[in-house]
Amino acid sequence: MGPIDGPVMTSRPDLPGQNIREVRGKGTAACSVEQCSACHHGTLVAGVLLVKRGGVAPAICPDCMLLVRPIFPETPFPNGTMPSATPEELGGAIIETVEAGAWALNLSAALVPATGERRLAEALEYAARRGVIEVVAAGNQATVGSTVLTRHPWVIPVVACDAQGRPTPESNLGSSIGRRGLMAPGENITSQGTKSPTRTFGGTSAAAPFVTGAVALLWSEFPGALAADVKLALTEVSPQRRRSVLPPLLHAERAYQRLKGAAGPRSD
Repeated sequence: MGPIDGPVMTSRPDLPGQNIREVRGKGTAACSVEQCSACHHGTLVAGVLLVKRGGVAPAICPDCMLLVRPIFPETPFPNGTMPSATPEELGGAIIETVEAGAWALNLSAALVPATGERRLAEALEYAARRGVIEVVAAGNQATVGSTVLTRHPWVIPVVACDAQGRPTPESNLGSSIGRRGLMAPGENITSQGTKSPTRTFGGTSAAAPFVTGAVALLWSEFPGALAADVKLALTEVSPQRRRSVLPPLLHAERAYQRLKGAAGPRSD
């Protein structure tokens, strides 16, 4: 998997460093400034995916390999604001991570208004042609609409929900998100901290790795499945459920049963 995010605090004992590889970007994959927002964000996302079994917080796919492509620099961000990237920066990071061998991308970057949307759209298309599944946080601006990220037909946009399956108030919604996206847990999610063993966070950045982790688990069970098959198994619901700006909930068990039915009985 390829999280395009901040660097990761690889020195934490519950994060298996041997399962984290670096795709060179704005800096190294390992944090050097643990107080910065970029490091917090990258470590939290990685923790949802990769914390060791029996660790401080349960991870979705603790044996997976992460190809970490840092896109946020380790510089201070005022007033607790989250780091962001330009469309051109994100487009370049997508291409580099795909070429490094990632077969699923986790994107939790806020886009700053800038030129370069065409470059980003081309990068998304390049990943799609390579059969790479792209999971994108829908954003936390409480708006209804779309971006170049959420509009792409191959992308799975992710909305955050609470424990009752209701969308969190800050989650962005929209027609493209409702047609192709999913909802996943994104409130009070416990993950690996940088300075402390655990930290709680939320929003669509917390929700996206649940979907990316589900992709990884499904592909580990059905390694011969095509990317389109895995994506369809996760996102296919009745057309009536897709006539809303609000996407359906992630249902990994249902996706597993669909792929199992399509693959037939295993030989082992």
